[in-house]
Amino acid sequence: MTQMNWKKLLSPHRLCTEAPGKITPERSPFQRDFDRIVFSGSFRRLQDKTQVFPMSGSADTHTRLTHSMETSSIARSLGTAAGVFICSHNDTGGAHPSDIGAAVAAAALAHDIGNPPLGHAGEEAIRYWFENSPAGKAISEEMNEAEKADIAKYDGNAQGFRILTKLEMPDRPGGMQLTCATLGAFAKYPGSAQSGLKKCGFFQQEKDYFAEVAESCGMIRNDDCSWKRHPLSFLLEAADDIAYLTVDFEDALRQNLIDYTELEKNFLDIIDNDHCRSYVQSLKSSCRKAEFLRAQVIGVLVRSAADEFIRHHNELLNGSWNKPLTESIPQKDILARIRQRSASGIYNHPSVAEIVGTGFELVMGMLDIFVPCVSEMDHEKCGGKAASTRSRRISAMLPEVLYHTNPGNAYSRLLGVLDYISGLTDRNAVLLYQKLKGISL
Repeated sequence: MTQMNWKKLLSPHRLCTEAPGKITPERSPFQRDFDRIVFSGSFRRLQDKTQVFPMSGSADTHTRLTHSMETSSIARSLGTAAGVFICSHNDTGGAHPSDIGAAVAAAALAHDIGNPPLGHAGEEAIRYWFENSPAGKAISEEMNEAEKADIAKYDGNAQGFRILTKLEMPDRPGGMQLTCATLGAFAKYPGSAQSGLKKCGFFQQEKDYFAEVAESCGMIRNDDCSWKRHPLSFLLEAADDIAYLTVDFEDALRQNLIDYTELEKNFLDIIDNDHCRSYVQSLKSSCRKAEFLRAQVIGVLVRSAADEFIRHHNELLNGSWNKPLTESIPQKDILARIRQRSASGIYNHPSVAEIVGTGFELVMGMLDIFVPCVSEMDHEKCGGKAASTRSRRISAMLPEVLYHTNPGNAYSRLLGVLDYISGLTDRNAVLLYQKLKGISL
């Protein structure tokens, strides 16, 4: 059976560059990836993007930025722990456990960088708009089947890969030019919208970039449009699961959506330690208790997920393992209980659903306004009917480079508008929509 190897999987080659990558002791190339992501505008804007509670106004409630930072911290621990085993049993091309931790941390830092305003509701709104609105149906008639599939299955993962490889630092091929190891670890869904995977991992415009990543890392190809996952992507996925399952529960306590006793029971069941049970009772504040328990839970889950990765190491290398690590660790049943409770009592709580539902209409409303206007401008540029004054005024609000880099191409035009909308923060999206509708000036 074909098997991936760690020397290639930890490829320090930078996307779209000719110079061979090199792992050096003074500063890991994966640490450089981390730094490039931290200083990017797209990452900075995550400070005003929804994690669970949109525009809560509370400094204690997590945003996509704080969630991404915490996920990255967990990912570093997971990567380093797994890296000790990897480096002691494989040729890693000079990489140390800390390098593996840095690669997973960088990928995790960027894992939500492609999310549009108002979280998953924004993704759902884009997909629904494309399939159901007159403007969406009209522009789809100018696109081929692969292009249509990209928008019909629009996903923040593919948008994130586009940001990292094209939209940030757009004046050079490969965008940020991150290492292929980091980009491979980033790709939870290493396939196009036509691959049959649960989600779309890259758009047609970036398919050659992803092919370069997969080739450099020695990822196993499934078919013309998908590959087996990079093993480190499972550690990123586990870090994300651990972060949101624990911290979202803690946020729900602060928002008074669950009782402390419920959090305590679930977290103590994971910790399963009598000393912790005794110590937590000595604390007076329920918030302090929750913070202590959450820290202990994360420690337990990190150890379990790292052990699970090591246990299935060979299956991960040959691509036969394709299950989240958190769904096979000893604490999986308790996590499933937390996930179910979160779905029923937190993510769908009326206080959350009200704003998310409004955001759904907001994103579709902006698309209904922008897309026909930029289409008129593009058709005029290609020798068609003159655009209306309204279209000229509204299109002037968009950076022209977003949709006029490939005149006459409806797919590029629509992706440009989606790039702009997806890059908006929650509050900026609300303010822009109010201006477009004449509600505020």
